[in-house]
Amino acid sequence: MGAVLALAGVTGCAGDPDAGTNGVGKLPAKSIEKRARAAADTADTVRLSGTVVSKGRTYRLDMRLRGNGGLGEVTAEGSTFELLRVGDDLYLKAGAGFYGDQVGAKLKNKYVKVPEADPAYDQFSGFTDKEVLLDGLFVLHGALAVGDHRTVDGVRTVAVTADGGSGGTIDVSLEGKPYPLRYERAGGAGTLTMADWGKDFTLRAPDEDDVVDYGRAVTQ
Repeated sequence: MGAVLALAGVTGCAGDPDAGTNGVGKLPAKSIEKRARAAADTADTVRLSGTVVSKGRTYRLDMRLRGNGGLGEVTAEGSTFELLRVGDDLYLKAGAGFYGDQVGAKLKNKYVKVPEADPAYDQFSGFTDKEVLLDGLFVLHGALAVGDHRTVDGVRTVAVTADGGSGGTIDVSLEGKPYPLRYERAGGAGTLTMADWGKDFTLRAPDEDDVVDYGRAVTQ
């Protein structure tokens, strides 16, 4: 009889998707969202990758972010370029084709410091801003509900959906801290995954010899 009861206990645990987890899967949807936001806010760093559709353009991102900046690659309309921001200083590095034939030879494979007054600064600096990008993750349109238990890169998660998923979905980790691990944007506007929460990386300005003066390179 004892063996039968023990086996029944094991079977019961195996059937519980929240067994051995951090417990957030048993909470209401709004509480799960708040726990995920709190975990994300307390982490110093994160790696964010995936696609974002904005104003009819699709951007593929692979960025490492921290409070004072970020670095990584962005692909848009077939062109890939590197972004690096340290504090308020934003640098862009790309091949000659990105700039066009007229100035491409002078700027290719060099870091171009983007002036804050240039429209490109506002356009690209957000991709290097942890707070801006995380704010975008927690925009769910409509009534929240607890969705399926599933996995993201081998980590067990619980989904929080808005309007059945049409208003966006966040997958929250059921292992360790309840970090958000995947965000499906409303209206099919892209999917982003988050990893390496709290994992340190080096962020520093490029050497002066590797930087081209934006104004002089274009006008000379």
